[in-house]
Amino acid sequence: MASRPGILTDWPWKRLGIYKYIVIAPWAIHNTYSYFTAEKGERDLSGFLIFPYLLFRMLHNQLWISYSRYRTAKGTNRIVDKSIDFEQVDREREWDDQIIFNGLLFFIGREYVANAKHVGFFRLDGCIITALLHIGPVEFLYYWLHRALHHHFLYSRYHSHHHSSIVTEPITSVIHPFAEHIAYFFLFAIPLYTTIRTCTASIVSFALYETYIDFMNNMGHCNFELVPNWLFDVFPPLKYLMYTPSFHSLHHTQFRTNYSLFMPMYDYIYGTMDKASDDLHKASLTRKEDSPDVVHLTHLTTPESIYHLRLGFASLASKPYRSRWYLWAMWPVTVWSMVLTWVYGKTFTVERNECGDLKLQTWAIPKYKIQYFLEWQRESINNLIEEAILDADEKGAKVLSLGLLNQSEELNKNGDLYVQKFPKLKVKLVDGSSLAVAAVLNSIPHGTTQVLMRGHLTKVAYYVAEALCQKGVQVVMTRETEYDKLKTWLDTESVSNLVFSRGAASKTNIWLVGDGLSEEEQHKAPKGTAFIPFSQIPPRMFRGDCCYLSTPAFSAPPTIENVDSCENWLPRRVMSAWRVAGIVHALEGWNEHECGRGMMDTEKVWQATLRHGFQPLKSKFA
Repeated sequence: MASRPGILTDWPWKRLGIYKYIVIAPWAIHNTYSYFTAEKGERDLSGFLIFPYLLFRMLHNQLWISYSRYRTAKGTNRIVDKSIDFEQVDREREWDDQIIFNGLLFFIGREYVANAKHVGFFRLDGCIITALLHIGPVEFLYYWLHRALHHHFLYSRYHSHHHSSIVTEPITSVIHPFAEHIAYFFLFAIPLYTTIRTCTASIVSFALYETYIDFMNNMGHCNFELVPNWLFDVFPPLKYLMYTPSFHSLHHTQFRTNYSLFMPMYDYIYGTMDKASDDLHKASLTRKEDSPDVVHLTHLTTPESIYHLRLGFASLASKPYRSRWYLWAMWPVTVWSMVLTWVYGKTFTVERNECGDLKLQTWAIPKYKIQYFLEWQRESINNLIEEAILDADEKGAKVLSLGLLNQSEELNKNGDLYVQKFPKLKVKLVDGSSLAVAAVLNSIPHGTTQVLMRGHLTKVAYYVAEALCQKGVQVVMTRETEYDKLKTWLDTESVSNLVFSRGAASKTNIWLVGDGLSEEEQHKAPKGTAFIPFSQIPPRMFRGDCCYLSTPAFSAPPTIENVDSCENWLPRRVMSAWRVAGIVHALEGWNEHECGRGMMDTEKVWQATLRHGFQPLKSKFA
């Protein structure tokens, strides 16, 4: 929102929320129905293609968003290093409003503007007229409109909303108040309306012009440089006809320079060209990929989780993961993404963060949760994890933390497989179990004398049970096989506090739970039971009369920067204990692995975590 919002700031359909698409539905349905019911010779292809083209524009923009976030996370050719936060993501959430607006005006224009129906497929003269009118009137008028928008009166009421984003993303290009979009549409309509009135318009000229606008807008705001310098060496006049991402980035950091739309010639003519443009362009092109200090290695969970990654839908990534009904309509894209991850088959960079002088990155294994439970997939997954570890080691990373199921006992013995295989590793592998154990123990209310443990036993579960038994807290097991496993783990003194009882489920109201907790088992718990997960993946919630605590996690301190997405199902600015453990390991400079069956001192790790500003999520018992 602008600092002093003017009239026509909000979009007319703002109150409709996600249902805003209904404003365009009648037009799309009418044009589609008319096309298929009309006689073959009377069908208007130009009208029918409006809606598919709007979908193409959305896909085009989304591809830019994903690619830009991937490139800026890796660091190659990045222009501005400053952080993006949740406030910017929320401000730029409605980037598709301008596509809806343009679509409505196209539908209305086709209906009421003379010569707008039955436009031909291609006319060369119309394409040439469109190009010339853009180079002349459109670019010239935009330059002066843009300078006017930087006058304090209009800037404070409108354009400051766009400039709230110092670090730009492709979608920043269309984040303007409604009134600005009205003005921009009239500018861009000059070539379109002229070709219609002169009967030189065509489907190709319209589509190419709109695609050109989207392409240049997205490119100019992508925050990484991709225009090679040799282009300007081969054809010097091109620097007056095409801007670069670094050129427009300076406008967002300096504000009073580089006003041009896509063609910098008017900045040269009127003396508003930023003198640093050429140097920044060259410097950005030579910038190498970042070398992370800490890498957190995660993986995909469900097929839909691809949309919730930072590289997916920005609005979904900024919220805790949960299944949404409208994603079912995207199953063709979901299937295609699964095929793509299978074909690509390489670990990819998801996001970057900073913590003081430490550079943090999150990498993802292109495998889904279900694949981790398939024995025939283990070799493939281990190979990917191994490649990621060696890659991090080569890049000079200090610590690599194994997230989610990348450190399961069945897969790689909690990471010990890699330490044994590569004894000279410089990067320290951290499975985060020590901090996870500490987080679980500190989630249990003071004065508790008995807990029930249920679910797939992990390294964390073993150490939690051992710590509780040593403190004199009874740990109740309802399954004999799990009881036997724990019994052999505990020492003679502690085992006396391990209890096997099939009927204890209905009496104990503190449950420590892991993977494999069924709905039937949850219904055996008494009303008001607190389910405290020791697993990385939370249990499904079947009881409305019980309390479900978060998986072990911590709120990130302000020193963690560039956080604009949620880690799986966790709230904003909350990180899993396994991810935090890697960061704390690097901050403390601990020169040891934390994997396999061994553990670090949980109290030492817990205190170090708190000392660095990480705070455990508050439970209802706090």
